[in-house]
Amino acid sequence: MATLKEIIKLEYSRCAKDPIYFMKKYCMIQHPTRGKIQFNLYPYQETTLQSLADKRYNIILKSRQTGISTLVAGYALWKMLFQEDYNVLVIATTQNTAKNLVTKVRVMNQFLPSWLKETSEEDNKLSLRYKNGSQIKAISSKPTAARSEALSLLIFDEAAFIDDIDEIWVSSQSTLSTGGDAIILSTPNGVGNFFHKQWINAGTTKNSLAPFEPTRLHWSVHPERDQAWRDAQEELLGRKMAAQECDADFVSSGDTVIAPELLQFYRESFCQEPQEKTGFDGNLWKWEFPDYSKSYMVIADVARGDGPDFSACHVIEVESATQVAEYKGKIGTKEFGNFLVSLATDYNEALLVVENANIGWAVLQQIIDREYKNKFYMSKDLKYVDTSNQMNNRYRAQDKKMIAGFSTTLKTRPLIISKLDTYFREKSITVRSTRLLDELDVFVWNNNKAEAMRGYNDDLVMSLSIGLWVRDTALRLRQEGIDLTMKAIDGISSVAVESGFYGGTSGKVNTGWTMQMGDHEEDLRWLIDK
Repeated sequence: MATLKEIIKLEYSRCAKDPIYFMKKYCMIQHPTRGKIQFNLYPYQETTLQSLADKRYNIILKSRQTGISTLVAGYALWKMLFQEDYNVLVIATTQNTAKNLVTKVRVMNQFLPSWLKETSEEDNKLSLRYKNGSQIKAISSKPTAARSEALSLLIFDEAAFIDDIDEIWVSSQSTLSTGGDAIILSTPNGVGNFFHKQWINAGTTKNSLAPFEPTRLHWSVHPERDQAWRDAQEELLGRKMAAQECDADFVSSGDTVIAPELLQFYRESFCQEPQEKTGFDGNLWKWEFPDYSKSYMVIADVARGDGPDFSACHVIEVESATQVAEYKGKIGTKEFGNFLVSLATDYNEALLVVENANIGWAVLQQIIDREYKNKFYMSKDLKYVDTSNQMNNRYRAQDKKMIAGFSTTLKTRPLIISKLDTYFREKSITVRSTRLLDELDVFVWNNNKAEAMRGYNDDLVMSLSIGLWVRDTALRLRQEGIDLTMKAIDGISSVAVESGFYGGTSGKVNTGWTMQMGDHEEDLRWLIDK
């Protein structure tokens, strides 16, 4: 008959080898309504736990209240007990969220039998360190969060909501490369962010040192939940939030400016590889080459060329609102100005619209120096509120109230974003670019302001928004002005020929488009010059 010491030794050995056995038999948890209870794992929890033990990198897309954070805490405890100097770092949106997982580890350790329990050397709200050298620490997110840590296990809790997670992940690679593990868990928060990208790429080595093992936990995996529970959640949370929190649905989650289902429609319906990737850096994508029977506009958003943002532009065929070309890259202001002139010239002397904030003026000055004539002007004093002043002919360009380029202000920004939303909802624009849709995936409402998620760019989005607004306002008004001018000139010409009126001493207008102005004739076609 085995002695108590021998039984404990065998039991200790079995716990060290089998995390499922260890957790089901010896781990106690603090249930919110039932108090202290045995952690009786559901089948889906056992499967997830086995994946954590078998795979270096795990990503878990989960429904709310599935007990996965508690499961991950138990796994961390198992590692810390049975391995010396095992270092666990928990990162979450806030310090309190990260602290909750450390608290779960502490509670489980507290209720272990004495022969399993490890003595604590350091124990506070944010960290727990054992005498065997193993420890767990909780911190809030910041770009350098994991840079100096010698990590055995990195845990991202509610990863889809963590700011700067891309930078944190990059900074952690040097320590994880020596053999460390990673667990990323979250409910979804829209598409295009770090968590979504890692989920999509799970099973490949793209963007990581090792492939992530994906686990999706829909609300229905929980044996105590049924459709009545799901219906109650939707009534409580609303349709969109219930899809996020219960269904683990990326598409229906998040607060993107353009609905995810619309973005998916555009990806499936219009996105295609460009016919040509050209330019000095290969970042000019062309889907259609210039058609000299069509009118185009080039819309540009300007960056310094050495910062995190990109200079970007679109070429839009005006009549059909079709994206025919696109650029996004790092380029100096002088070079970008020259590039835009060349691009606009190629596309039939296209209307050139440049966002004029800050460094944009340097690009505009280069365009002016190159004497490119078909530039966009806007009202200097009214800042686009009074669209009746939005003309683009020779007369308006010389008006002191007009200013070169487009000014994005507190007044104009909501207008251009609204126009972007309208075009996509009505499916009245043809978009070919995956780069643009990638930006729209992370273009969200943040405190009622439309902007890219932290750590992402919206250069293509903003330039397109400006272009669509110009197309529907200034260009429409410009065409109306051209039509009226042509009628007026035709009227003047016919009267002058017949009666000599406006004809100076000769009493004649030489052609239908010329007029005697003092001692010289002037060609009046500049009035309708596009």
